[in-house]
Amino acid sequence: MAIRVDYRASLSLVGTVLKYLAVPLSIPLVVAVAYGESVAPFLVTMLVTVAVGGGLEWLRPDPDLGAREGFLMVAATWLAVSLIGALPYLIEAHGLPGLVPATAPDSTLATPANAVFESMSGFTTTGATVLGSISLDAHGHGIMLWRQLSQWLGGMGIVVLAVAILPELSVGGAQLMDAEAPGPGIEKLTPRIAETARALWGAYLGFTVLEILLLYGLHLGGMAPNMDVYNAVAHGLTTMPTGGFSPEARSIEAFSAAVQWLIIPFMIAAGTNFALFWHALTGDPKRLPRDTEFRFYVGAMAVLTGLVAALLFVGNGVATFVPPGTTFDAGYLAGVRATLIGNVEPALRHAAFQVVSLVTTTGYASIDFNAWGPSAQYLLLFAMFIGGSAGSTGGGIKVVRWYVILKSIRRELFTTAHPEAVRPVRLGGRTVDERAIRGIYAFTLLYLVMFFVASGLLFLNTGRSGLSLSVLEAMSAVAATLGNVGPGFGLVGPMGSYLDFSATSKLFMVALMWLGRLEILPVLVCLTPEYWRQ
Repeated sequence: MAIRVDYRASLSLVGTVLKYLAVPLSIPLVVAVAYGESVAPFLVTMLVTVAVGGGLEWLRPDPDLGAREGFLMVAATWLAVSLIGALPYLIEAHGLPGLVPATAPDSTLATPANAVFESMSGFTTTGATVLGSISLDAHGHGIMLWRQLSQWLGGMGIVVLAVAILPELSVGGAQLMDAEAPGPGIEKLTPRIAETARALWGAYLGFTVLEILLLYGLHLGGMAPNMDVYNAVAHGLTTMPTGGFSPEARSIEAFSAAVQWLIIPFMIAAGTNFALFWHALTGDPKRLPRDTEFRFYVGAMAVLTGLVAALLFVGNGVATFVPPGTTFDAGYLAGVRATLIGNVEPALRHAAFQVVSLVTTTGYASIDFNAWGPSAQYLLLFAMFIGGSAGSTGGGIKVVRWYVILKSIRRELFTTAHPEAVRPVRLGGRTVDERAIRGIYAFTLLYLVMFFVASGLLFLNTGRSGLSLSVLEAMSAVAATLGNVGPGFGLVGPMGSYLDFSATSKLFMVALMWLGRLEILPVLVCLTPEYWRQ
C-alpha cells in the first residue's frame, strides 16, 4: 500500500519544536541554581531534546506541509513534548547512575508511567497529579516550577507558540493552529497567521504578568501572607492556561479569601475567547459584552453559582457524615459546615470559585468539595461538561457547541410546528452553516460516547487491579482527564491524587488527556487507514 502522508515532513517539524523546548527548560534550571538544587534534570533534558529534535529535523530538511501532515505533526508534537517533559521527573527521582545522586525525597515520579502521567497532565493543562507529596520540601523549586511552566506552555498551545516565533511554520500555520486550538475554529485576527499567533500569545502573557503582580501585591498589602514571589509566579503560570498545578497541597485553600476572590476573574478570563481581548485592546471594547458566546458562558456560570451557593447556605449542599475512604475527616467536615451554612460570603465565594474552576477546567480548589453533599456535587459534575469558550485555554466540550445545540433544538421544535418555515441557526447575528452544526453534533456525540465507554473500561480495570472505586469516582476521573479538568470526586478529589491507580489505568488516562487536549478528532483521524492510503 502506497502511503500518501509525508510523515517525514511531519516528524521533521516535530523535531523543530522539540529542539526549541530547550529554551524554556533553561528557566527551571536557573531557579534550581538560585536555590542550590541539582541542575542535572534540566541540563540532561536540554541535551536530549536538542539531540532528538535535531535528529528528527534531519529526516526532511525542507518540509512541505499539507493538511494530512498538519494533523500528524500536531498530534505527534503533543505526544513528543509530554514524553520529553517526563525526563526531569525521572532524573530527579533516579539521578544519573555513578554521576548524580537522586534528589527527590518523594519518589512517586520514579516510574515511567507516573512521570509521563504528570508530564502529559502538565502540557495538556489537565492538572491531575500522581505526586504523593505536593510541597517544595518533597520536590525542589526547579522541578515544581517545571510542572507549572509545562502548563503555561501548553495553555495557549505549543504549536501556536511555534507558529508565532518560528518562520518555518508560517506556511501552513493556519491549519496547524486549527488542528491544535481548542474549539470549533480559530479567528484570524490579522492578515498574517504568525501575527495572529503573536497577538494571542501577547494577550496570554499580559494576563499572566498582571495576575502575578496583583497576587504579590496582595502579599505586600498584608492580605495574602502565604503568597510570596514563588507562589505568585507559580499561580500566575497555572491560572491562565486553566491548569491548576498549585505548589500547595491544599491548592488555593492554602490562601486567604482575598486571593480566592482575585483568582476567580482570571479563571473567567482564561476561559474566554482571547480574540475578544484582542478586539477590546484594538479599539472595539464593546465587542466583549456583545458577544453571544461570552454572555452564554458568563450566564451559565452565574446560574450554577447561584444554585450551588444556595445549597451551601441552607446546608443541603454540605455532607452530613464522613464516608469511608474519603480525603477528609470529621473535624474538617465540622469546619466546612460551620463555615458555609448560614454564611453568605463564604458560601458565595466557594460556590463561585468551584463552579468557575470546573467550567473553565482550571481545577483549582478553594475547599475540599468532597465534603459537599450529592446535590452540590452533581451540579459540579455537570459543570465539568460545559467547558470554556472557543479560542480560550479551557478544555471540555465548549460553551459555543452547547449554545448551537440548544439553538438548533429550538429551531427543530419550531419547524416541526411550522413545516413551511425556514429558520437558520444564528450565532452573534451570523448564520451558522448546516455543515458546522452537523460537525458540532458529531463531536459532542463522539465525546459523550467516549466518556461512557472510557468510564466503563476504567471501572473494570481498577477492579481488576484491586483498587476499590465507585462508579461516580470512575466517571469523574474520566471526565476530569478527558475534559482536562484535573480533580474529580472521592479518591481523585481536589485534595487527592491519581497515585493509587495501576500503571495501565494511568497510561489509559494519559491517552484520554492527549485526546481531550486535541479535541479527539486530530488524533483519531491519524489512526484511520483512510488517512494513510494513497
